[in-house]
Amino acid sequence: MPARGPFRADQIRPGDPYELSNGHALFSPPTGARGGRANLVGAEVLDTDPGVDSAGIDVGISSGPQELRAPDIAVGNVPNEPGWASTAPPLAVEYADTGQDEEALHVKIAELFAAGTKLVWVVRLAGERCVEVHAPGTPLRVAMPGEDLTAPGILQNAVPVEALYDRTAAHEATLRNLLNRKGFKDLDHVREEGRVLGVRAALYAVLAGRGVEITPAQRAAIDSERDGAKLTDWLSLAAVATDASALHF
Repeated sequence: MPARGPFRADQIRPGDPYELSNGHALFSPPTGARGGRANLVGAEVLDTDPGVDSAGIDVGISSGPQELRAPDIAVGNVPNEPGWASTAPPLAVEYADTGQDEEALHVKIAELFAAGTKLVWVVRLAGERCVEVHAPGTPLRVAMPGEDLTAPGILQNAVPVEALYDRTAAHEATLRNLLNRKGFKDLDHVREEGRVLGVRAALYAVLAGRGVEITPAQRAAIDSERDGAKLTDWLSLAAVATDASALHF
């Protein structure tokens, strides 16, 4: 804007429908139904990524006394305290639906970059679904459904384009993220871990039932083995063993 406006970020209260650009108040109307649904599922996926320590929806970011911007989703640098965030998120997501003011959107992206944001994803909800990937000094990239989005140094996992607006895809990505946070690769990994625990317990039960005393080294081998098939083979040996010398593990 050609001249600095009269407003300051400390004059805007949380919940007021305004952002500030160089001291000028910009009306920020409520989100439509489609956009609101997409915001929620997209934030769910990004917030649960194992590499993310904070995220928020419509978080006010004030990088200067007359600047206040609120991306639809902010990933990173979102403090758990009242007031505006003073540091821009490394990743910001904007949802663009019917009636989007394109000029205003590009100004907002530029101001987020000026504040320190490294990456902005613009999710297009009107017309053919896609995600625009904006980064300073880098040509615009458009990612289509079926493609993945990455944010090195910000997100640990790739994000399917559909997961930013489709509830089913978002739930799948969120489940993967939550499992990763607990040390599991995916749901099959959880099932395999359950199988390992069950077979290990059965192996100890059979050994105890047959009165077979195993050595400390054998016990350590059983406890450290993660291959369910190998444990099952050991269970078969234990079922016929008379002493520890017959157990080759």
